[in-house]
Amino acid sequence: MSKTTTRSIQTDVQQVIDEMVESGAERGLQVAVYQSGNQIVDAVAGVADPASGRPFTSETPVYCYSVCKAAASTLVHMLAERRAFGYDTRVAELWPEFGAHGKQGVTIRHVLNHTAGVPGIPLTTTIEDLCDWDQMCAAIADSEPWWEPGTKIGYHAYTFGYIVGEIIRRVTGKPISQVLREELSVPLGVEKELYFGMPRSEHHRLAVLEDTPMPPDFQMPAMPPDLPMFKAAPMSLMPNAAFGNREDTLAADIPAGGKTSARAIARMYAALLGEVDGVRLLSPERLREATTAPVSGVDEVFGMPTTWALGYSMGVPGGETKTAFGVGGVGGSFAGCDAATGIAFAVTKNRLANDFNAATQIIGLVTKR
Repeated sequence: MSKTTTRSIQTDVQQVIDEMVESGAERGLQVAVYQSGNQIVDAVAGVADPASGRPFTSETPVYCYSVCKAAASTLVHMLAERRAFGYDTRVAELWPEFGAHGKQGVTIRHVLNHTAGVPGIPLTTTIEDLCDWDQMCAAIADSEPWWEPGTKIGYHAYTFGYIVGEIIRRVTGKPISQVLREELSVPLGVEKELYFGMPRSEHHRLAVLEDTPMPPDFQMPAMPPDLPMFKAAPMSLMPNAAFGNREDTLAADIPAGGKTSARAIARMYAALLGEVDGVRLLSPERLREATTAPVSGVDEVFGMPTTWALGYSMGVPGGETKTAFGVGGVGGSFAGCDAATGIAFAVTKNRLANDFNAATQIIGLVTKR
């Protein structure tokens, strides 16, 4: 990409997100894009905290539901590359308690591609419980599988983070937040922007989440009471702004989500594709293995078609190639990359939406250049 084209993309992205904020559709956004290890877009708009008027900056971390699952997956791949385990290693070999109730055959591969059959947490779980690592891991270890591992696919919304995190803890002896800092955040120079559990002393730097206002005549669509999603977690734990603004959830390791700036998580994806300031997280061979044998099917929890490779969802909003992958989350933030073009990108925001409309528009603008 020429310098002129790069300037044009920066200008175009900035204009788009400025318009989103000015229209009232968004409160604040960040967009970061890397190509071949170099950042070519660094755009911010709006405010991080409406109460104080504190503006969004490139360094502002945002609580992003699910987006940081990709960071947890990347840590697993890094450990696999060091031969700490293989993808077909059974989880119970590393975490014996997990093998209870017929889960002995669940492998790390099954966990990464959401075919493990363990998508649910107890329906009595509270937010306080989610913040208790040992309690959550014990509950998941004691759960019964919903299907035979590897035979069906279903999004492991909460359980994914605890299972991956406990695998990492059993192998390294360290909590996943420490491993994230040592292996990703510090080497990539984003130790103040990428976290699972975030020190309370740093919470003042976070963007404040808010729910999208609903129109006065809005009515929730009727849903059958026997939907599997209602068995996967209590409705009281559905992600919303209040959940993501609590001090305890911000401080806790709940690796189903994380706190990140767009720049930090895009930088991670860029370091998967190639070197970023001398840092490459995975070998090209490892990345191919992680992303070129996806599993597809109808999601057993949410009922829609889905495709997962090893820890990354295949396809991105606004992208059209089969070589793109990433992870998005409730609220509309999304991060990912395209292996064919060498472009890595992230869109993070603090007004929670029920769709990826903003990300689709921005990613489409970037990837179609």
